[in-house]
Formats: sequence, C-alpha cells, structure tokens
Amino acid sequence: MYILFDIGGTKMRVVAADREKFLGEPVVVSTPKDFTEGFETLKRIIDNLAEKFAAEDRAVTAIVGGIAGPIDSDQTMLVKSPNLSGWVGHDIKNALHDAYKVPIDLENDAALVGLGEAHFGAGRGKPIVAYITVSTGVGGARIIDGHIDRSSLGFEPGHQIIDPDNSLCPTCEGNDLEAYVSGTAVEKRFGVKPYEIHDALVWDELSKFLAYGLNNTIVHWSPDVVVVGGSMMREVGIPIEAVRKHLSETLKIFPETPAIEKAELGDFGGLYGSLAFARMHY
Repeated sequence: MYILFDIGGTKMRVVAADREKFLGEPVVVSTPKDFTEGFETLKRIIDNLAEKFAAEDRAVTAIVGGIAGPIDSDQTMLVKSPNLSGWVGHDIKNALHDAYKVPIDLENDAALVGLGEAHFGAGRGKPIVAYITVSTGVGGARIIDGHIDRSSLGFEPGHQIIDPDNSLCPTCEGNDLEAYVSGTAVEKRFGVKPYEIHDALVWDELSKFLAYGLNNTIVHWSPDVVVVGGSMMREVGIPIEAVRKHLSETLKIFPETPAIEKAELGDFGGLYGSLAFARMHY
C-alpha cells in the first residue's frame, strides 16, 4: 500500500492507495506554516491511515508526495518557498524514512500534478505535456513520455519575467508571472479573495497576462498540449476561452498553437501524480 501526499501552500492532502486506485477519500487539512507542526500533522494522518488499513492486512510499502517549491538536488527538502518558508531547509524525506522505514520520494508539487494530468487527466495520450498551475502561487513542469522531465534545479515557470518595468501593471508587486496572476498576488492587489471578484474586465486582463506566460512556456518547451490547472482556473476565475484567444494573438512563430486544456483532476492532481510515480517505481 502506498501513502501519497501533497503539501501545498494552503492545503495538505493525504491518501492511501493500491496500484489501481485511492483507498477512500483523501484527508484534507490546512497546511501549517511551521515545519514541526506540519510534519507532526502529516505523520498523524499517515499513522491513522496505516492503523486503519492494517486491519485489512495492508502495510505501507512506499510514501510518495510533493511540496510547493523547488527542492534540493538530493530531493530531500525545500530550498526556497514564498508560501512555505517555515519548511525550507528541513529534511522531510529522511524524517519520513526514520519514522516509517520504507522508500520515500519527494517531488515538487506542481511536477506531480503535471504527471497526474499526463497519466490520468487532460494530457493523457500526449508525448509532451506542459503543465501550469495558477493557484496560491504559479508553478508547473514538463512531462515527457509519462515521466517528469530532467532538470538541474526543478521547473519554475511562475518566475518567468513577463513585464520588466511593470508598465502593464503598475500595482503588481513584482514583474514575473506569479506576481501578476497568482491567487496571493490578486488578493493583495485588489484587497479581496479572487472568488469575490466579478468584474469580467479584471478576469480578461488576468487571462492576457497568463497568455503571455503560456507563450513563453510553449516556445521554450514545445509541448503537444498545455494543461492549465489550479484554483484560479475555477468557475469564478480566469476563463480558459479568453486565454486561448489572447494566446492566438500572441503566439506567431509556430504554424499552430498546441491545445490549451483545463486540468481535469481538480484538487487531487498531485495525489494522482504521486500514484503514477509510485506505480512506475514500486
């Protein structure tokens, strides 16, 4: 039995799974900002799941999960994270191994969501999938033939600069894609939660900013499909049709624009990606 987890900037999700499916509904809690509290919360959930399924003669054989931010080359800990700074520098992988004595794999959370979408969601059947999440922050990854592509320091498409001097958005605090379209940035800029914004012009402007980022992602990664997910792409959010329209006006170097699809796996994309990873390795 696998234990799968997804530690995002806002929510932590954990589930037990066999090779085919989740074993019940995922446990979802708020992510503690303090590492000690967060690790104890994660451990408590894992212990509860292990105890629950021990009665069915299921033992934990591997633990796989993601966390929001770039991780070190040994894939043991966060090296930087604007939304989980209290977790940076703490050896999550080995702490879990010490507690459970099973193989542990730690990945960037957005990379695992992309892997999930490539295997089970909007990118399935496509050799090259670019995944972009627009949520608390902005992240993403390139998936090649069902595997997370190799990188030196991970993928951080949210930190591409799209407006060097803030001429497009003088009130944006930063000049990268994350500073323009993330939920954190939008809430700070407008003073309300993104879902409380009902001005179509605001959402259209955000869709244009996102299209600029997708243009850069496409010319660098040359994907068959771009899958866009995250809380900012929900019903009250950035309209995918407007993103496609703005992108068609921006992307001129290729004879056609790759498909731009909304993610299909919702809040549990990272858990599906962890399942895909576990199935390939254990």
